Amino acid sequence: MTRLRSQDWFGGTGVNGFIGRSWLRNQGFTDADFDGRPVIGICSTWSELTPCNGHFRELAEHVKLGVREAGGVPVEFPVMSLGETILRPTSMLFRNLVSMEVEESVRANPLDGVVLLCGCDKTTPALLMGATSVDLPTIVLSGGPMLTGRFRGAPIGSGTAVFAMAEQVRAGTLTEAEFRQAESCMSRSAGHCNTMGTASTMACLTEALGMALPGNAALPAVDSRRRVLARETGARAVGLVREDLRPSAVLTRAAFANAVRLNAAIGGSTNTVVHLLALAGRAEVPLTLDDIDAFGRDIPLLVDLQPSGRGLMEDFFAAGGAPAVLRELAPLLDPSARTVTGRSIVENNRDAPPPDGETVRTLAHPLARGAGTAVLRGNLAPDGAVIKPSAASPGLLVHRGRAAVFHGMDDFRARIDDPDLALDEDSVLVLTGVGPRGYPGMPEVGNLPLPRYLLERGVTDLVRISDARMSGTAFGTVVLHVAPESAAGGPLALVQDGDVVLLDVPARRLHLDVTDEELARRRATWKAPDPVSEGGWQRLYVDHVEQADRGADLDFLRGRRGALVSGDNH
Repeated sequence: MTRLRSQDWFGGTGVNGFIGRSWLRNQGFTDADFDGRPVIGICSTWSELTPCNGHFRELAEHVKLGVREAGGVPVEFPVMSLGETILRPTSMLFRNLVSMEVEESVRANPLDGVVLLCGCDKTTPALLMGATSVDLPTIVLSGGPMLTGRFRGAPIGSGTAVFAMAEQVRAGTLTEAEFRQAESCMSRSAGHCNTMGTASTMACLTEALGMALPGNAALPAVDSRRRVLARETGARAVGLVREDLRPSAVLTRAAFANAVRLNAAIGGSTNTVVHLLALAGRAEVPLTLDDIDAFGRDIPLLVDLQPSGRGLMEDFFAAGGAPAVLRELAPLLDPSARTVTGRSIVENNRDAPPPDGETVRTLAHPLARGAGTAVLRGNLAPDGAVIKPSAASPGLLVHRGRAAVFHGMDDFRARIDDPDLALDEDSVLVLTGVGPRGYPGMPEVGNLPLPRYLLERGVTDLVRISDARMSGTAFGTVVLHVAPESAAGGPLALVQDGDVVLLDVPARRLHLDVTDEELARRRATWKAPDPVSEGGWQRLYVDHVEQADRGADLDFLRGRRGALVSGDNH
């Protein structure tokens, strides 16, 4: 083991060494803690405003036990927490801000390694992005999914059931009182969404990336075995420091390819596209939308979970979780990818349970083929757009229809139920002004509610296109992340009511049936929207955020800046 960086703080004999040791003694630190033991930072996103992460205080204590048992010194520190269910205007607006806080907190303090405690959607990519830019030995512990809820005797999936029931209320088939009753049935324990939403997906992909111990993703939040995993994670963090195993050795192109493949096999969230692209930018690994399409295109859907299937995360855990899927995917994975265990991704999962044939299927008998997130291009999305075929209506994957255009969510809410729009099952809903700059923050509004009068007629899906994102728990034939976004002058800003839109997912095509000359004429009269803020974080974000095809990170945050700190603390 090379000299610990924490010794630059605690190993000195002068004033700075005195200060660094003395003030920590009031928390019970001893001479042994300062005498060359690895100092492990436990980066926590606990907050009562982030219900998914509300149990992290207890998890952190178990991580500390593991660190101590392995001969390390644990120190817990907080960073801003991003609660998907509460934070406004959208948690995505703050993902990059949290990544900056993580990076600077880790670099500025006497840490030799880091355990990242994350769960709710944006906390996982934010913490990984920040830690990757510092590149100290790092390992992830996810908070785990909540237990299965039940409403009227049937399982109720967090997020997915909400969207479905909200449409039932609008259609008149479910009362508002019944909708309220379901609230208390759904969230019956600590933990994040129990569907294969973004939180569960990112936890799975963290395993596939090699940044967490096997079995990290599916263990329920309140299962006693997650406490054991927390201890093992703390102990392994000390081992990573002694072996000097850093994210730069784990987050390789092979690791990202494996993560994309697992995302397809589990029916994972489209949000992972922007998160993986942003993380790859921090890791200085070349990764593009075309790579994501290619890596996932031929991967079959193996996991029968909502929103692409039927089950929930407790079912997935019982069937072996991510290790069972990775074992079945082994012939399609890059075996060179190293993980925080010190072994390869294939070695990690060789002894995992085989597919049960129900929740986890075999390669020979999948739920669907070609389930990976599809990347679309055309004159409507020259830099790309994405769609999740496994959650879409098969009959709409090749579609031609007339556009009904809405400029922002206020416009949409005001007009969507107006019968004068005369929308039908062939209509294409187009939403502008909800991209990274336009909203700002690229909110999860892409799965637009359908007009009430169509719901009452039994229509359950329409093609919907926007520069927004969609909750990982959502479903429908929804085209997302259109780039460039409308607020940046992308072609989406030029669509008008009645324009014919062509969607062809098998051909990866998204086309506006308007001549180049007409588009040029419209562009000549287009005016950029006014800035959304005069100052503060939002203005910094808008001025520097990159487009969705590059991960919507801030341009000056890409890359690794390392852990070196110049100068003392005075």
